[in-house]
Amino acid sequence: MPRPFVNWSGSLSFTPGGNAEPADEDEVRELVLRARESGTHLRPVGSGHSSSPLVRTNGTLVSLDRLTGVVHQDGDQFTVWGGTRLKALGESLYDAGLAMENLGDVDYQSIAGATATGTHGTGVRFGNLSTQVAGVRLVTGTGETLDISPNSNADLLPAARLSLGALGVVTKITIDAQPRYELRRRAWCAPVDWTLDHLAELQHTNRNMDFYWYPRSDLTQIRTMNRADDLPEGQMWVARQALESTPWTEPRELEIGPTHRTIPQDRDLRFEEIEYMLPAEAFTACFTEVRKRILNRHRRIVGWRVLVRTIAADDIWLSNAYDRPTTTIACLQNTSLPYEEYFRDMEAIFRQYGGRPHWGKKHWLTAQELRPLFPHWDDFRQARRRLDPDGVFLTPDLARLLEEA
Repeated sequence: MPRPFVNWSGSLSFTPGGNAEPADEDEVRELVLRARESGTHLRPVGSGHSSSPLVRTNGTLVSLDRLTGVVHQDGDQFTVWGGTRLKALGESLYDAGLAMENLGDVDYQSIAGATATGTHGTGVRFGNLSTQVAGVRLVTGTGETLDISPNSNADLLPAARLSLGALGVVTKITIDAQPRYELRRRAWCAPVDWTLDHLAELQHTNRNMDFYWYPRSDLTQIRTMNRADDLPEGQMWVARQALESTPWTEPRELEIGPTHRTIPQDRDLRFEEIEYMLPAEAFTACFTEVRKRILNRHRRIVGWRVLVRTIAADDIWLSNAYDRPTTTIACLQNTSLPYEEYFRDMEAIFRQYGGRPHWGKKHWLTAQELRPLFPHWDDFRQARRRLDPDGVFLTPDLARLLEEA
């Protein structure tokens, strides 16, 4: 019998028409050919951390949990199976003397799922995880196994690096890595006005920087990470400012360790989340309005925090940071509390400032509203139709996002 699916937060649950856990590419191809012949659908699924309904299907839900581990290494490039979890990938890279350039806050996502939805960390010099993808191998909607890289089918690379799972089942991903290093994590609390006044300096003098704003207290928690093998400008700036302008608390060192153990954080409490990517120059005005709206209208029911991060611009067609330096605003809410009215109100503000929604989190936009936000929207749709002409991977939610304009 088909097994029910429930995502990490518990907000998405459904029973697919069937379940499959292929052990190799041949089994993936058989699944695709069978679905194409019968006119049914397939939907690849990763760890289930996403809050969006992208994986919802009445067809076969295809887990990549048996397609994990390292395939091979070539210098600073690592090829892994698509179902490999980020935590395991980090350990494999570390054992080889390497590390990913940047990571997000969680590490139990699969590499295929994380890159397909534009998962990101923070840092003005770093793109989302998809920018670290050097090549993709996938099984298309016709059952063909296709290698996509700068040297093979290069015209498809801007689509395949962040594909929403709409182009095929990603069996292998090649990652650009770099020599391993350690990071020093620090954090302190400060009034929100102090944080906003010093935000540019904090962002540009630290390798990684983000902050939480707590609506109940109207305070922020600032988090920075810098390489542990030197004393970068950012750490000296923080120490100087701590003495000169007296933040709410002194900076405190939390930990020092390899990137894959220092950047991700444990998430014991479950929450819902909406996150929009804003043009960096629009952040201050947008955040000011978000803060005012929450304090005036939603403070009573907002049980969690608001997270602000940065992403470098890139050239990936469906990337939320396409062609613009980006600052993100994410609103989090306990799963035990109502979220939809609150999130929809925030979404209306984000849209006024040119925001693009995170593909793996809550949003209510359709193709008609999304198309103007992405200059290569139609190019991606053409690539999808080319690789999946019969719509094997086109679930109802993907159709709402991509095709129903």
